[in-house]
Order: sequence, then C-alpha cells, then structure tokens
Amino acid sequence: MGTNDPRRLIPRTDRLLAHPELRRARGRLGDEVIRSIVQDIQDQARSGELAPEDVEPEILAAVSSRAATSLRPVLNATGVIVHTNLGRAPLSESARRALLTAAGYVDVEMDLPSGTRSRRGAGARQALMRTCPAAEDALAVNNGAAALLLATTALAGTGEVVVSRGELVEIGAGFRLPELIESTGARLREVGTTNRTHLSDYESAIGAQTGCLLKVHPSNFRISGFTSGVGVSELRSLADEHDVPLVVDLGSGLLAPDPVLPEEPDVASALVSGADVVIASGDKLLGGPQAGLLLGRAEVIARLARHPLARALRADKLALAALEATVSGEAPPVTAALHADPVRLRGRTEALAEAVGCAVVEHDGRVGGGGAPGVPLPGWAVRLPEGAARLLRTGSPAVLPRVHGGACLVDLRCIPEDEDERLADAVRAALAHQPLGTEGS
Repeated sequence: MGTNDPRRLIPRTDRLLAHPELRRARGRLGDEVIRSIVQDIQDQARSGELAPEDVEPEILAAVSSRAATSLRPVLNATGVIVHTNLGRAPLSESARRALLTAAGYVDVEMDLPSGTRSRRGAGARQALMRTCPAAEDALAVNNGAAALLLATTALAGTGEVVVSRGELVEIGAGFRLPELIESTGARLREVGTTNRTHLSDYESAIGAQTGCLLKVHPSNFRISGFTSGVGVSELRSLADEHDVPLVVDLGSGLLAPDPVLPEEPDVASALVSGADVVIASGDKLLGGPQAGLLLGRAEVIARLARHPLARALRADKLALAALEATVSGEAPPVTAALHADPVRLRGRTEALAEAVGCAVVEHDGRVGGGGAPGVPLPGWAVRLPEGAARLLRTGSPAVLPRVHGGACLVDLRCIPEDEDERLADAVRAALAHQPLGTEGS
C-alpha cells in the first residue's frame, strides 16, 4: 500500500473501538457484534465502496440502529388476525408485563412457603381451568403439534390411532399430521372416505390394537357438498363401549363458543360432548404465546404429564407466564380485532384515507392461522398504488399491507388505534417515494 493510497486514511480499529459511543453501546450489544460492524464498514472502505472519512459516521449510525435481536416490529395491515408469518397472536399488555416478570428468577416450579418443588406452571393450569370449567385438568406444552404428538404417543404407544381420512390434514410449512403421528411409532388406522365418514366406519376399525380415537378439526380448508362426519358425542358412546380414549384436536384455541364464529368448534363444547382430552393452540384464537394446550379428564392429563415425552415438550417459564396473563387479564388483541366495532373501524379507515388522499374500499379480513377457514370478516381498507407495498414493508415503521387485484390494500383491523398516526406517516412516506406515473394507479 503506497503512501498516497487513500486506504491509509481508514481509521484504526483500536481508535474506533475507543469511541465513547461504541463504549456506551457495549451496554446493549456484545463486543463481537460491535467488532463485526467495525470490520464490515472498514472492509467497505478498503474495497472503495466507502470514502475513508465516512467510515466513523457509518459505524456510529450502524451501531446506534443495531438492536440485540434482528426481529423487526411490523404493523399488520393485512386484515389477517392470526398471521403466521408475523408470529401469529400479538400479546396483550398483561402478557407482555408477565414476560418481564418471568425474565428473572420466578417460582415456576417452587412452593415458596414450604420450600419444596411444586407442579410446574400451576398458575397457568389454574387459569385455564377457571376459564374452561368443563376441564378437570390442563397441561401446556410448547406448541399444538407437540400436544398432538404427546397425546397420541402416551395414549396409543405403538398401537393404532383411528381417524377419519377427511381429517388427515397438512398444517403449516408442509407438515402433515399423519407423518407427525407415525413418527412416534403409532400406526394410523384410516376410516371412511375424504368426504364421508360414518360411525360404523370407526366401529369396524376398533380392535385389540386400538390405542385411541382421534378427531381433528380440519384447518385451512372446507369440504362442502355430499359430506358427512361423526360428532364428538357419538364417538364418546363408541369409546365407552370399547374402553378407548377419545382425543379431539381443535387447533384454533377457542375455549368457549364465539357468536362471531358460530361454526368454529371450541374446547368447552368438545369436553361437554365427551372428549377425554382436547388439544388447542395458545397463539391462535386464544390470543396468547405459542403453546399447545391439553385440557380434559384428570386421569388422562395426569397420564400425559407422566410420560417422558412431556419433559422434552414442556413450555418454558416465559410461555407459561404469558399464557396465564392472557387467560386471566384483559381481552387480547386477537379478540379485539375479531370483535372490532364496524362503525369505529370504518371511521378510522376513512380518516386515514383522507389524510393520505386515497380511496376507501370494502375489504374482508380473515381469522388466519387455520381458524374459521372461508369465513369473511367484513371491513374496509385504504386502496394505494400496488408499488407502495414494497415501500411500506421496508419503511420505518415496517407495514405489511395486502396486495390484491393490482392494488396495495391497508386494512386497520389489526392496527392498534394508538398507531394510527404512525401508520399515516408511513403511508405518506411510501406515496411520496412512488415512481413517477404510478400515483393514480
């Protein structure tokens, strides 16, 4: 490197690391992260992408904007309430505060008065049972698939799980329930056909190898037309006759009936109808953290809790704390979005449209996450040019709209009302950076 080479002007690493701003940043970022930022920006200068005098300002800007997590908050303007790609359910304020409490040492598995070990997650269990009195006991594991895995493993072992062909669904990211169940060593005994299953189909399949009967609520699709199925109460009679347990996987996390979703099954009704154990997800319509919930008869839940797999699948203290707070605290954002006041929702949408100079269009929201497939949630959206979608996604704050029919649609159903002004600012910024000739598209 010659004496006139501009790369000689690149600030030295030790001088940069001694900068007061970088020293203060060590309170929230590790040394390796800070060193990596410094090295990356120095390398840009060495390759000629950056002038040497810009190295220090670029490093200071990068460090000040860098967080310890790469996850970015997103305003969900899709109208899809339980959005899997956005982490499903946003937590309530009570649940968020519970996470902070549980971040330190807590009595998750300790009885403080006696100083002895206690049942793990007792508070979450009691909260679930108070909210769903039909359950004699409850157990939480780390997600819905884990709950199904535990139930079929503990109850069927290497025996047969009898299930209707029309209920062998594929869940997110290509995972299929048949493969999940068979991975434990259990064997599936499929009965009926895709569109029609009768009680006699179950009855003829039950034998000495039957471990349990399984009924699964189909997610993400509907079968209509020439169809028939067997209800939980009918299966209960058959299960009693042959002394086999009945497992019902609802998935959606609805604990009690909801008039907005009259056809969506709920945990309480399934238990009253005779299920031994009902499986649901904590981060769907329940509106809480990722968790697999198992509610049902005390002896069946105790059997599941004793199984060695329960240890591998157990929920951690953060999930248990957030779950208890979700059930015991105020209505979570998922519930608020599902029951949004249409008059207020339209008023907010019209206010945004007026603020940014765009039109309001009718737009149906969705439950999402496999809940209530095909059920529209009537509402409205602000219609923007399609090109605004990418600008919104990459802006600050990041906003995820829906792109449909050649337009970018901004639905406020899942936007907290105190974020309306920030959303308006984000939309104005996106429109201001639209390429020429696209403003009116």
